[in-house]
Amino acid sequence: MEQTTAKRTQMQPQKSFQKEEPVIVVQDVRKHFKVYLDKGQSFKERILFRNRRRYENRRVLDGISFTVRRGEAVGLIGHNGCGKSTTLKLLTRILYPDSGAITIKGRVSSLIELGAGFHPDMSGRENIYTNASIFGLTKKEIDQRLDTIIAFSELEAFIDNPVRTYSSGMYMRLAFSVAINVDADVLLIDEILSVGDANFQAKCFRKLQEIKAKGTTIVIVSHALGQIEQICERSIWIHEGKIRAEGPAREVDLEYMEFMGQQMQAAARKEQLAQSAESTVEETADAPEEPTQSGEKKRWGNGRARIRQIRLTDADGTLQTVFRTGETVQITLRYQVKQPVENPVFGVGIFRQDGVQCYGTNTRIDQVSVAPLTADGTVTLTLSPLYLLPGTYTIDLAVESGDGIPVDYWKEAAVIQMTAAVGDVGVMRIPHQWSLTE
Repeated sequence: MEQTTAKRTQMQPQKSFQKEEPVIVVQDVRKHFKVYLDKGQSFKERILFRNRRRYENRRVLDGISFTVRRGEAVGLIGHNGCGKSTTLKLLTRILYPDSGAITIKGRVSSLIELGAGFHPDMSGRENIYTNASIFGLTKKEIDQRLDTIIAFSELEAFIDNPVRTYSSGMYMRLAFSVAINVDADVLLIDEILSVGDANFQAKCFRKLQEIKAKGTTIVIVSHALGQIEQICERSIWIHEGKIRAEGPAREVDLEYMEFMGQQMQAAARKEQLAQSAESTVEETADAPEEPTQSGEKKRWGNGRARIRQIRLTDADGTLQTVFRTGETVQITLRYQVKQPVENPVFGVGIFRQDGVQCYGTNTRIDQVSVAPLTADGTVTLTLSPLYLLPGTYTIDLAVESGDGIPVDYWKEAAVIQMTAAVGDVGVMRIPHQWSLTE
């Protein structure tokens, strides 16, 4: 068997950094687990039924390799059980690989099990000292950061209460605040970016952007692809223990969503075939769209509902595709329902020609209640005013169900042209005012 290595070099955070410098290097890592099919729980059962300890070796990671550079943020995506969280636990040395090598430079902070190590009978303040020491901070360093950690958690009024009296949200806030204030060189995050209310989540995102700008390397595991695209330059799609795709976050995320949509289509058709044994049913999903000349598919989903018409209009309802910066833009889509869609979500994304996401929102983010789709209808998003600067922009439209299940995702469904008489630069105009004094 290959010799397993896992190396970690301690170093102090640096104020200046070379982004090309590799901080995490994963080389041909493999990991498997024994999954017992029939195992006695008690000592007596293990003695009496020792011949029934059957198990199978389940390979979770099968030779993955990747490098993350200093100051880079990378998202790990994939369906449940593909090996994302196992990869993160290997990076934190909670687990060790069966073979291969993992090299990490610097202090590591992890947000994998929020509050792991918290003692319920100790106060929040006491748990800060305990938890921060696990990350390698000295008492002097914790003393210097204590006020910042408490202020970030917004738990000043409860900090001296036992944490067993905390709500789950308070508990997570405190753990998150400790982990992101230890000045780590590497921050590992697993599915915990929905901490607290909307304001606290926004503050967490700003903090992540701040520490990333200072040179902290970030690796995130999440099913919320929008969150990954906000933070990460790159995504790594792990599928059945192997890296299936790696590249710019939006491109890989869209490829993953297309794959999941195809999987759901196949499942829907399988269910439909099972039902047709007793009665004839109408086909649920549309046939997959043919690839474009570049080989890229622009549309996917399970087909339970389908966008049939898109209208771009100004404030007066006049159809147009060219708008001036600061004008109202209305995006109306007409949809057809083929099968009921539970917990529907309508979404819109606006992208610059180079792929930069300028804006994105959906009815879930805006807390707009949408009834289950049972009949055809229309939905309109009014952007008033739209301050995009001159240029050409593409619009992605999406109908989803539940927690991000694509029903009809239409990439580059429409194109708009923005014009203006002024010479601002950037992506969007921000209302501003100059003031000069002598």
